[in-house]
Amino acid sequence: MSEVKERAERSKDKKAALGSDLDLQAFSRQGGEWEYDPDYQSFSPEERQHLLRAGIELTDLEHAGTFLQADRGVVHCKASQPGLEVLPITEAMNRYGWLSEHLWRLVAVDADKYTARTELALDNGYFIRALAGAQVPRPVETCLYLRTDGFAQHVHNVVIVEPGASLHIITGCTTHPQVRSGLHIGVSEFYVRAGGQLTFTMIHNWAEDIHVRPRTGVLVEEGGRYLSNYLLLRPVKTVQMYPTVRLVGPEAMARLHSVLVAHPGTELDVGGRVILEAPHTRAEVIARTLSMGGACMSRGHLLGLVPQVKAHLECRGLILSPQGLIYAVPELEGRVAGVELSHEAAVGKIAAEEVEYLMARGLDEEEAVSTIVRGFLSVKIEGLPPALEEEVGKTIRETGKGL
Repeated sequence: MSEVKERAERSKDKKAALGSDLDLQAFSRQGGEWEYDPDYQSFSPEERQHLLRAGIELTDLEHAGTFLQADRGVVHCKASQPGLEVLPITEAMNRYGWLSEHLWRLVAVDADKYTARTELALDNGYFIRALAGAQVPRPVETCLYLRTDGFAQHVHNVVIVEPGASLHIITGCTTHPQVRSGLHIGVSEFYVRAGGQLTFTMIHNWAEDIHVRPRTGVLVEEGGRYLSNYLLLRPVKTVQMYPTVRLVGPEAMARLHSVLVAHPGTELDVGGRVILEAPHTRAEVIARTLSMGGACMSRGHLLGLVPQVKAHLECRGLILSPQGLIYAVPELEGRVAGVELSHEAAVGKIAAEEVEYLMARGLDEEEAVSTIVRGFLSVKIEGLPPALEEEVGKTIRETGKGL
């Protein structure tokens, strides 16, 4: 049986995750201690360029706050605006006794072996809080960085947006240019209080043999807004990610957008669940997936528990290689009358007539295909710094070349 057929057989069971069940003992916990660097002086030009591909600019300018963790060490942490707190999670836990009530409330500590390992062998993570009414127009930049080959990084993040506050976090997750293997486990719990807004943009720029296990829970109260943007455009070994968002107050809203490229040898198991628990809540889950030879399972689940809720799920995929695999799993679940849930899913290839149309207007075949791919992947994310927006566009252009 071919590799593609084997993956297809495995994916028939929608509960079976793509990506092998990892042996946690295969990853190192040695080293990973890095000195605090208040001025980013320890980063080489090569590292700086590599970090920029994940949106990390290594500057406190144009950012309301910054946080950078390399392996287990916090290398940089700063808040630059009143009403904003940025701390290592271990420091925040020592400072605020009430924080313990927010840990493991949205993500179960015993959800799987990855969450359990994070609790038992925590490295660090970030605590970010926007105080009540604080408007934070500039983004907070965070980076979770693998700097040692073969290292297993365990982080736990907590974000709290107090009532009426507004916050945009840009998280870049990446590796040192010379790092090829490793494991990142990231537990994240986000609280959006009444009338608050959190925009969370995550850019993954890993390496060919990196395994990634984010575990995320989000709670949105009355009138709150949670906007999530996720970009994965470069090679990685495996990713398993399925955030759950609970809309618990009337008029709460969530929007989850993702753009994914599965390169040869990559296995992605990604998606999201939104639970609508209060009337007049709304949700939108949209995924764009491109397989260049890798496998992607794209999941989505909308659960309406009360009347007068509305949500839409959309998954579109393009397969550009005979070895590619995209498996879409849209789920709609309404438990009472009066819910309005919809979905749209499509997996296909680039239509010959689209290529011919562009070739008739002067493009050669490669340019035509590249143009279609760029249009499929292009996404406008509000609030990105110009340098990061340019880097995202450059990556999308590179992805379209040579197809």
